[in-house]
Amino acid sequence: MPLAGGPRAFFPPEVAIHVVRLACERPDTLGRSLSQWDCQELARQLIAEGIVEDISAATVRRILRSHKLKPWRCHFWLHPKKSRDAAFYATVSELIDLSTRPLHEGERVLSVDEKTSLQPRPRQHPTLPAQPQNLPNRCEHEYKRAGALNLFAAFDTRAGKVYGQWYDRKRQQACIAFLEQLDREIEEHVTSIRLVCDNVSTYHGQDVRMWVSKHPRFVFRFTPVHCSWMNHVEQGCSILQRKRLRIADFASRDQLRGQIDPFIAAWNPQAHPFTWSTQSVAKVRAEAPALAA
Repeated sequence: MPLAGGPRAFFPPEVAIHVVRLACERPDTLGRSLSQWDCQELARQLIAEGIVEDISAATVRRILRSHKLKPWRCHFWLHPKKSRDAAFYATVSELIDLSTRPLHEGERVLSVDEKTSLQPRPRQHPTLPAQPQNLPNRCEHEYKRAGALNLFAAFDTRAGKVYGQWYDRKRQQACIAFLEQLDREIEEHVTSIRLVCDNVSTYHGQDVRMWVSKHPRFVFRFTPVHCSWMNHVEQGCSILQRKRLRIADFASRDQLRGQIDPFIAAWNPQAHPFTWSTQSVAKVRAEAPALAA
């Protein structure tokens, strides 16, 4: 029961214990059809259980703050389907080595990925630029569909240069065509090209493997499952998304292609690598043996 105490009611310590108890339980287990707790719902639950006659959401928030609890927040995580054994950490260590060690003159490391289903999305009305008086860019909500394109991209981990090529569909032949472009553009004196990519079936297809067998300077290195963060090109694709594709307002696939190519061309003269910090590398190297054990 709250005690009278001026403008703010005071509660005995037992109330705080019940607040923490509820916050650390899933609402469903208490018969509440809620995905997560908030302060208002916790206050209602305390009243419904007869813990207090009345309590405000602000009071619940103060109690939670003192215990560093935020039950309205959600952090997604993924339990591995297979145990992360020594082979997993050997792959991680190899990729760290490829990303951090000095390369000799005839060696390149490229991070490769595809950005799929890029839609032009022509708008019903033109997008309007920002204006004074706090008016942001205004983008029409309704749009038409005008097909989609798939971008194969490679990021030079040491120079930061981006290679890109557009294709209508993501298939082995498109992958081979992109590899042939890399073969033409990368100097002949480079005899070792490591391609770091994820485990999509495109790179494991028979036609792609046959092409690689005839071009020995190309070697695939695959990231472990759910380790896309180890692929530097993901950061490059994020920059492309934020700077050029956030407002997808292109009349056609040809216009989309015609705008992305100049973006890549403008990036390369000022290109820079994405360098992992020494703390990040040290943390990964230190945790790998311990987790493998």
